[in-house]
Amino acid sequence: MSPVPKIFDYIVIGGGSGGLASARRAASYGAKVAIIEASGRLGGTCVNVGCVPKKGMFNAAAIRSTIHDAPYYKFDVKYGGFDMKSFKTDRDAYVKRLNGIYSTNLKKDGVTHFSGYGSFLSTTKVKIDGVKTLYDDETANIEDQVLEAPRILVATGGKPIVPDVEGSELGITSDGFFDLDHIPGRVAVVGSGYIGVELAGVLQELGSKVTLFTRSNTILRHHDEILGSTLMDDMKRIGIEFVTNSIASKLAKNSDGSIAFSWTENGSASPSQDFDCVLWAIGRTPNVSNIGLENVGLKLKASKHILADEYQYTGVDGIFALGDVYGLSELTPVAIAAGRKLSDRLFGGPKFVNSKLDYETIPTVIFGSLPIGTCGLTEEQAVKRFGKNNLKIYKTKFSNMYNAMLPYKPQTAMKIICTLPEEKVVGLHIIGRGSDEMLQGFGVAMKMGATKQDFDNCVAIHPTSAEELVTMR
Repeated sequence: MSPVPKIFDYIVIGGGSGGLASARRAASYGAKVAIIEASGRLGGTCVNVGCVPKKGMFNAAAIRSTIHDAPYYKFDVKYGGFDMKSFKTDRDAYVKRLNGIYSTNLKKDGVTHFSGYGSFLSTTKVKIDGVKTLYDDETANIEDQVLEAPRILVATGGKPIVPDVEGSELGITSDGFFDLDHIPGRVAVVGSGYIGVELAGVLQELGSKVTLFTRSNTILRHHDEILGSTLMDDMKRIGIEFVTNSIASKLAKNSDGSIAFSWTENGSASPSQDFDCVLWAIGRTPNVSNIGLENVGLKLKASKHILADEYQYTGVDGIFALGDVYGLSELTPVAIAAGRKLSDRLFGGPKFVNSKLDYETIPTVIFGSLPIGTCGLTEEQAVKRFGKNNLKIYKTKFSNMYNAMLPYKPQTAMKIICTLPEEKVVGLHIIGRGSDEMLQGFGVAMKMGATKQDFDNCVAIHPTSAEELVTMR
């Protein structure tokens, strides 16, 4: 006998940032909401194996870097080593507290939380396997629970890609990085997107000897060129080695437990090299397997992301998608904003009838060995959209005042991309100390349509690096 469905107004499949935000916003309007999370840990990638623990590791690396700088500021500071095992215990406890806060907030908002694997039975019904129902006095552990609702959101997120090469299972992904309870000696980081460069910088600062393998001759190739070239120079300064134009070909376990890593470089096979850890950072893929998409006719892009419009609508009545499974600007704050705006439109009444997220001009940061802030179009994108003759580009490069006492001079670089004739700012790219914190306010200005004249009319704050953005000529 089939189980009797539990009836809701809204079902959210996925308890990551976007799903949580959408579920809670819908509940705030009085909707009866269910959220299903398969991993057993609320918060998704960001909280558990992404932004939050990554920032903790970045902070630890930044402290190690500051200790290295301290003697030049005449502090008698000695580096006594880094207790990764103890740090991991405290970091994981912090993440667990966040999981608990999310759980508590769902309960306060009246959202029913199901821990299990959700899959479509039809356009209005979702089956949950291996389910434990939380905040529901009727059940503790039940099988094959079925939920029903006229509106369903898919927010199942993504996962790291592991390449199809021999021995690839000997490597770890960014998920596995957060399982490390020690700092490996020799590390190969394969991939030069933002995850690869962030984790490479952290490991190098905390004591690893890192070699980064990239398929091209640069890094951060989907970002503005000024960012990749400046960061690559700094990563070399702190001791990271680069193998460019390379593709992994084989991993094998050595008798001493190390990994023999082989690759091709410029199309030719190179001798294998031994590493203590190989970290795959070659991209992410959406979680769309085994959720019954075929039962409701949801269409996928070539990238396997769910096809949906700017309103997050999939084209299948009552079904929506957002976040990493949607695939446009895969960032936590983007998923949160999109989730809230979707629920505003679905449950907030007539005044929200056109509620949707504007995916243009989204600020984001990268926590590399030099922090990066970027918002809007790259120079290459701007040229394609507006034409080179319709742009005016401002850029500068200098050494932060912090480096005045240091024998090495990490660079700060900035670029402002403007459209003519009004010189509206359509791209802003900064790298250097403090770039991560200075971007937010400039992101607001760009969202409001700021021009270069608006920047120039703002009085500079001195002495800061940020003042260069309002004094650039």
